[in-house]
Amino acid sequence: MSDSSITTIDFSDAPSLEGKDLGHSSWIEITQERVNTFADATDDHQWIHVDPERAKESPFGGPIAHGFLTLSLVIPLWTELLEITGVSTKVNYGLDRVRFTSPVPVGSRVRLGARVTEVSEAKGGGLHIVADGVIEIEGQERPAVVATFITRVYP
Repeated sequence: MSDSSITTIDFSDAPSLEGKDLGHSSWIEITQERVNTFADATDDHQWIHVDPERAKESPFGGPIAHGFLTLSLVIPLWTELLEITGVSTKVNYGLDRVRFTSPVPVGSRVRLGARVTEVSEAKGGGLHIVADGVIEIEGQERPAVVATFITRVYP
């Protein structure tokens, strides 16, 4: 359950989302199993992620999540914040200004906060939606990821 209720809006009304703060998703735990699964999927088995014993000797004091693992969580967490009805197709269009501002220790929890900054027409009768997102780490002042992400939706 998210801290704020999901925003549900019809495709025809979606342009009114511009400037809207969507609140925050629920918290999701970053487990060692999730990190190991991501390492297997991407062939990125750097010890700082997958070797908890060796990672204790690192500057982080333990294993940390891959930055791209944390970034990939935008997808499931975004779906907790916004639902556009009357849509047949949703496409992840891209990212802008991605920054990994703080490591995510295994065992910590993260959530997404997002604000829609632009809604414009897209080719093919769709909408181009731009949002600024921040993936926060529970109990830490600095976020894990700051990014602008872009999606397109089509009726």
